[in-house]
Amino acid sequence: MRAFWTAFLCCSAWLGAASLFVVAPARAADPAPDTSATAGAAPCGMLVGQGDAAGGADGGFDLRDGEAVDFISAGQTTHGRLLVFHDGSLFRAYWQPQGSEEKYALANAGPRSVRLISTPPQGTPARDGKPGVMTQPLQVLSCPKL
Repeated sequence: MRAFWTAFLCCSAWLGAASLFVVAPARAADPAPDTSATAGAAPCGMLVGQGDAAGGADGGFDLRDGEAVDFISAGQTTHGRLLVFHDGSLFRAYWQPQGSEEKYALANAGPRSVRLISTPPQGTPARDGKPGVMTQPLQVLSCPKL
């Protein structure tokens, strides 16, 4: 099975600012990922603060556990929420559609862009409102079928 790169949108609590953390499986037999195809990928959806889908303010949202965030793709809006997990000062953000057990990691795909990758959460739930960093709406470059 071909290994794929997974980058989790993370925040460093001691910096109080957003940063990115990349996790990649190490497999010597796998070819290097082709970044030329992903560099110009068109977004297939957006993650926006809930309530902003109908033309609210700027559509931004806080990166904190339980934050209401909508996924908009092909004219359809799916309500959901963020789940945030941590390992010490390393935070991982996941999006969960309302009424679903599925969880999607917010995998970094460039400036203000993510890929939604179905994966079990890693770490301990961050229920204290951290990291709480405000982010702009995020373009989604790989959209799950919901």
